[in-house]
Amino acid sequence: MSFIPTEITSFFAITLIALSFVTSAFTASMGLGGGVAMLAVLGLGLPVTSVLPVHGVVQMGSNAGRVMIQRSYIVAPLLVWFTLGSLAGIAIGGSLVVNIPEKWAKASLALFILWSVYRKKPKTDIQQHGKIYFVVGGAVSSFFTMLVGSTGPLVAALLASTGLIRQPLVATHAVCMVIQHGLKILVFGMLGFAYAEWAPLLAAMIASGLAGTWVGTRTLDNLPEKTFRLGFKIVMTIVSLHMLWQIL
Repeated sequence: MSFIPTEITSFFAITLIALSFVTSAFTASMGLGGGVAMLAVLGLGLPVTSVLPVHGVVQMGSNAGRVMIQRSYIVAPLLVWFTLGSLAGIAIGGSLVVNIPEKWAKASLALFILWSVYRKKPKTDIQQHGKIYFVVGGAVSSFFTMLVGSTGPLVAALLASTGLIRQPLVATHAVCMVIQHGLKILVFGMLGFAYAEWAPLLAAMIASGLAGTWVGTRTLDNLPEKTFRLGFKIVMTIVSLHMLWQIL
């Protein structure tokens, strides 16, 4: 088995391994942003049919690294309801997503993220959002991940609205993304994507991402909450505006 898939060059493969470190470090420190950047670069050098499956595996590996390193901060009660919603969203998205124009999906995501970040948030704790909130959030975000690939900002916006502080927000977001990407990988495998050909490169990218996650986590631990919130809002805004720019 060749280390480099036939669809890409050796230079691009090395670039992806390095990028996995950088994007994982950024995501671990700020909570999101790396997945969107990785998706954009994958789109430059991979066949369209390979972008979302490859992105799903790399992101699941990166987020799994965050889960291991930041596991003590995970807010576990909401995960059952998020998973139930994700199962429904993936099932519906896998069968209906081909009928939805990608530009409208991206516009909806971008506008929702901006609304979530800048709306005046009520002073409630995570328990007051209830089971339905996380079931619906899991379903909607998982539905859209089958179309646009990177819905990390949407999941982050859902979690941020509960009032979670930086470490629980980043750690719980990582678990949610592992769940979502894992289900997506399963669906693409059932649809016939040949993961075996990409296995060596994916393993190298995941290992590089794990190293980046460790570096980013050290940054997060030393980051003041106020600075994190400001950086989080800036990143969310840039990601949303980039989505809107893509459809113009």
